[in-house]
Amino acid sequence: MKIEIEKTKNGWQHYKITNDNGMRVSLLNFGGIITEILVPNRKGRFENVVLGFKNIADYEQNPNYFGAIVGRVAGRIQDATFTLNDETYSLESNEGSHHLHGGPGGFHQVIWDVATFQTADTVGVKLTHSSEDGVGGYPGNLNATVTYTLTNHNELIIDYSATTDKTTALTMTNHSYFNLSGNLAETIQNHIVTMDSDEFVELDEELIPTGKKIDVTDTPFDFRHGRKISDGIHSTYEQNLIATNGYDHYFLFNQNDDEKIRVKDQTSGRIMTVKTNQPGVVMYTSTNLDEGLELAERKSERYLGVCFETQGSPASLHHEGFPSVILKADETYEKQTVFSFKIED
Repeated sequence: MKIEIEKTKNGWQHYKITNDNGMRVSLLNFGGIITEILVPNRKGRFENVVLGFKNIADYEQNPNYFGAIVGRVAGRIQDATFTLNDETYSLESNEGSHHLHGGPGGFHQVIWDVATFQTADTVGVKLTHSSEDGVGGYPGNLNATVTYTLTNHNELIIDYSATTDKTTALTMTNHSYFNLSGNLAETIQNHIVTMDSDEFVELDEELIPTGKKIDVTDTPFDFRHGRKISDGIHSTYEQNLIATNGYDHYFLFNQNDDEKIRVKDQTSGRIMTVKTNQPGVVMYTSTNLDEGLELAERKSERYLGVCFETQGSPASLHHEGFPSVILKADETYEKQTVFSFKIED
């Protein structure tokens, strides 16, 4: 186990945590941004499996949210407003008339306080941030903690915790773009995704939930038995076309299995599994990723990464029957997502 800390040219702290197997996770105190995850392929070669900038300073803007902690509310809030206890709150609009990923001053844009830790078989960092009442338009003084733990089983465990002194909206996630081919050798079109989900949430032309849930049966959204991401990219199904030929949708998990998602890249042999106590996930296939950005290994292009944003559903702020994102003053927000990496047998 090893922890390395470097100071970047612009004054941030860059943490590199490594387990006894050689797996390494690198992250910044700015935005809690994961800049790199090194895991082996079937030949034992360690390569990066997330998208990250070549120049650390480029994360200061980061409109694609590479690797960042997202909050207070991950996803889109319709018309940048919501009502709690008969009081309407107006948020900052940063995607048309809507509010996306916590707004321009969201968790991805703050310096988090960091404490490192190490045990016999884990190593990690604990990040904390206090968000004052009214920041971004959200009610309540919120104290948030995000802990990244790397184990010797090649698991990256992300624990989220928060308390508030006033009922508020909260659902945090991590916005890493995964590419299991290694060092961005290929796009993610041939990645095979298996997901324990019978339903997904319909979107309108502005990618806002309509309030309708759609059965995945006989659609390109049926990942229950595994399918390539390219199936949705090349599909003429209306919901794939709305997402600019791909996926940017919330999938509701079935609550009967610990492992919610399995992702496989046949060329490298890498397999990533996702376990979580969150009720669903937004799978985003980087359909709107800016092209030509200077990433660590190459320039960016569409379909270069896939995000698995485990979270509650912002649609619950405007529609009934969706997983809640409300945190009350007497409650503690506690969520966990585990990304595990292994090689195909």
